[in-house]
Amino acid sequence: MIGYIGLFTLITVAVTSSCAVLHGLVSYAKPQRFAASEITLSRFFSTISFLFALSAILVLAYAFAIDDFSIRYVSDNSNHQLHLGYKLAATWGGHQGSMLFWVVTLSLWGVVIAWSKHRTSEKNHASWVMQCIVAIFAWFTLAASNPFELNAVIPLQGRDLNPMLQDVGLIIHPPLLYIGYVGFASVLAMALGALLTNHVDIDWIPRTRTYTLIAWLFLTAGIAVGSWWAYYELGWGGWWFWDPVENASLLPWLTSTALLHTMMVARSKQLIFWTYSLAFITFCLSILGTFIVRSGVLTSVHAFAVDPTKGFSLLAILTLVFVLAFVALIYRADAIKSSSITSVVTKPFLVLISANLFVLATAVVVFGTFYPMVYELAGLGNISVGAPYFNLLFGPISIMSLFIMGAVPFLRWSTTNEKPNEKLSIGKPVILLLVSLLLAFAIVTYSTMHYEPVGAEWSNWALFTVWASLWVLISHIVSAIAKVGKTSLSALVAHIGIAITAFGCVMNAEYSYEITKRLGPGSQADFGDYQVTYVDTSLYIGRNFTAEQAIIEIADKENDQRTMVATPEKRHYSVRVMTMTEPSMTPLWHGDIYISLGDKVDATDYAVRIQFKAFVRWIWFGALLVCLSACIALLRKSKTALVSRRSTSREAVNVG
Repeated sequence: MIGYIGLFTLITVAVTSSCAVLHGLVSYAKPQRFAASEITLSRFFSTISFLFALSAILVLAYAFAIDDFSIRYVSDNSNHQLHLGYKLAATWGGHQGSMLFWVVTLSLWGVVIAWSKHRTSEKNHASWVMQCIVAIFAWFTLAASNPFELNAVIPLQGRDLNPMLQDVGLIIHPPLLYIGYVGFASVLAMALGALLTNHVDIDWIPRTRTYTLIAWLFLTAGIAVGSWWAYYELGWGGWWFWDPVENASLLPWLTSTALLHTMMVARSKQLIFWTYSLAFITFCLSILGTFIVRSGVLTSVHAFAVDPTKGFSLLAILTLVFVLAFVALIYRADAIKSSSITSVVTKPFLVLISANLFVLATAVVVFGTFYPMVYELAGLGNISVGAPYFNLLFGPISIMSLFIMGAVPFLRWSTTNEKPNEKLSIGKPVILLLVSLLLAFAIVTYSTMHYEPVGAEWSNWALFTVWASLWVLISHIVSAIAKVGKTSLSALVAHIGIAITAFGCVMNAEYSYEITKRLGPGSQADFGDYQVTYVDTSLYIGRNFTAEQAIIEIADKENDQRTMVATPEKRHYSVRVMTMTEPSMTPLWHGDIYISLGDKVDATDYAVRIQFKAFVRWIWFGALLVCLSACIALLRKSKTALVSRRSTSREAVNVG
């Protein structure tokens, strides 16, 4: 019964959104467009679509909560013994549920657009374009990924959720990522809505920047949480593997970051075509990421293994959206007025260079991700593209971006209103560059000497990345203290966050080390600055697993009073017949001591892998600052809008 209710709600979403599209097309074709009744009808369709989409996912969540194994998706991803929190998270933990979550989020953004206070014609075009995207994904979910499909024979017990997904990361990471992905559909819809109006202007850009910021915030948070989840869940100690699915989330992040910057320049009627193009490309890359996860054509640690024909249906959707969007842009190109950048010593020029670097980085990731697939489809054999390729090409682009970022505080948006005594002086930037270089040289030299006993060597990558990171950090702090330039607080926090993340990345890559030892109760091992002692092994039974937990003491050789305890585990899930490694992470200010249990050597001893992950938490601290910067920008926009509304109200009262 529950399955039929859920199916009905999903069909209603598909039909309602399709009606909204037909209504929009008819309104667009009429000479007199967008009467008040038509606006009301557009809002009605959008609201009904969202309410039924929300009902559909709530019905599916309820089916998980009560263990309704008559629904195939529930029986494939749940179990009576599974914790209720993981049952509810399993709603979006598999292919069909995640596609339903896409539909819900798309319909939510559709409601936001329909009820927004944008220009009437622009908003209504954007509304039916958004409903068109909702309809496409709703019909796709019904036809190829129906989460309410029923079992022919109802099983007594479910297959259980994949043990790798039985973690709080499943509750947080996918929704953040999906909201970010889908949020860029609203940006595309607003851009297309502007192109479909009689008089194309740039008013949609400042309004849509809020949508872009929200989507970018969720995507950034989703990527950061996903890297943390991989770090502590997979047991390898890595936070980024250049895995195809990881790359899929990075691609729209790169172009959306460029889009945010070109939107700022577009206020001066510059880089308008860049803004339109990046708005279209970013959502297309979000669909491309979904194709990577759903198609099964690429091997990934966390891709869904499904019928490739479903993935290629998504590829067809991607092609349709991409072609129609750019056809509209080319058709209305003459109506778009974009000014040229007249000076190289301004922020708009730096934004243009940065946008080119972001696009180049996107091309590097796209090529490295899809080249093996194309190579295999061409019948040339199998080939893999791994971390060496990405690091070699992505690294220099990142370093160049950091150096450009560090120059931002010393430049203005325009040179036209500069006073004679405010001409650019290169003295202070040069001094700060030299100071940054000296500090970077000192840090890298000390780290190389300190970690030399465990195999550390001098690294030019580390020197240049640390130099660029310190240049960003110092230039922004000094300019903020001296009040040089007009860099906003949100941009300052974001750039500092990126610099800290880059610093953490390169230090983690160059100065981490590890050993693998056979350890059992009473045995010891030297590990860099620490003495590791395996104390004992304890057994315990969890809700749906059994576990062996090692108790390991970590003593600081330089401080006998400082002893830490680590408790790595081996868990066995009987339903899925899987054994999972649960590592322990002992945090220090300059890194983590990361311990995981390998294979069991005999009745008492394990092959224990002990790693020092240098500055790894600095990566997520930097990401946290980047997310904070988006929150600051959104709060500032909300405050500005509130002040503007109050001023308008006061003027109206005075006039009255």
